[in-house]
Amino acid sequence: MSHETSSTEQPAMEQPKAEQDQTEQANTEQDLHRLHINGREIILIGTAHISRESVVTVTRTIENERPHSVCVELDEQRYRHLTEKNRWENLNIIQVIKGGQIPFLMANLALASFQKRMGLHTGVKPGEELAAAAQTASKMNINLVLVDRSIRITLLRAWRKTGFMRKMQLISTMFAGLFEKHELDEEELSKIRQVDTLSAMLEEMAEVLPQAKTTLVDERDRWMAHHIAAAPGAKIIAVVGAAHVPGITSYLNSGEPIDIAGLDLIPEKPGYSKIVPWIIPLVVGALFIGGFFFADRSQLYDAATAWILANGILSASGAALALAHPLTIVSAFIAAPITSLNPTIGAGFVTALVQAYCSPPTVADMEKVADDVVNLRGWWHNRVTRIILVFLFSSLGSTIGTFVAFGWLKDLF
Repeated sequence: MSHETSSTEQPAMEQPKAEQDQTEQANTEQDLHRLHINGREIILIGTAHISRESVVTVTRTIENERPHSVCVELDEQRYRHLTEKNRWENLNIIQVIKGGQIPFLMANLALASFQKRMGLHTGVKPGEELAAAAQTASKMNINLVLVDRSIRITLLRAWRKTGFMRKMQLISTMFAGLFEKHELDEEELSKIRQVDTLSAMLEEMAEVLPQAKTTLVDERDRWMAHHIAAAPGAKIIAVVGAAHVPGITSYLNSGEPIDIAGLDLIPEKPGYSKIVPWIIPLVVGALFIGGFFFADRSQLYDAATAWILANGILSASGAALALAHPLTIVSAFIAAPITSLNPTIGAGFVTALVQAYCSPPTVADMEKVADDVVNLRGWWHNRVTRIILVFLFSSLGSTIGTFVAFGWLKDLF
């Protein structure tokens, strides 16, 4: 996507300012990577997404270099999120739930929470240097090119290519760090921009989640390098996270055509993922049918009661833990025993929908959601995030209840 957009002694008090300018200039040059390819100059700016220095570097470089195109590490969705101040106010939570997009929203909020909390220590909003690049390009009527792949495609490719146990590890890591306090200053952020440090971090990530690293970093390096190379003009500035600079540089310097065929495709779900959700319902159904013909009828009724109570009570307890509306808690008790036997819909989707109707988010909730996800209390206080907690806890309660009841069902014979 493109957008046309004689020596005089210095006063003693001005000396620190001059030294500060020299320091900033040195830091700016350190973050720049100049490539000369086929008569074109491509300037890569490696940034830290929550660094004030990165914002200054980006703005100053574009103003000084006056390129023909400015490329930024954004897709259409992230670009709108950065430039539309009322993006949360426009969120239709009912449509999100009906579209089965709550897990995707949870992942986005978890990432936003992590970046927001780190940004609080530097006074910089996550992605502010990308927004600054777009704004500067627009102000100077420079062509703006969004070079990143769709965040939805990236996340789905990473998820589909990761095994079950790795998925559980990824989820636990994400939510374990959701409220972890981690303070960073500009000195630490300066270290983050060092290529050697980033390479070590990525190598460690590759060992733990190799599939995710390939999709989240390597594929996007190739995708962005392709679109940077295709940007119009003889001088190009590309603003990307420092972690992507080595990969993009390697692709651009290779001199070979950069093939991105297939990188925008979402892999099909593995065959077992369509079968596994039906295993427990089929086994439970078989146990009930077998119990009806061969077991003591009183035991069968007791087992059915246990199934309803275990699923219903634990799911309702999860909803109550999320401070759900009373009708939502009742819906959790009713829905969980049924949805546990129907893998096409979970108890969490039912309870989230009921909660959204019974306690709809206000305009104030929408406006403050980005701030409320930063602390634990905010997740319960904000009606948007409380819906997500209702979904999560009622689903977890129903899952636990299913396994508890299943343990009792096997004793029918």
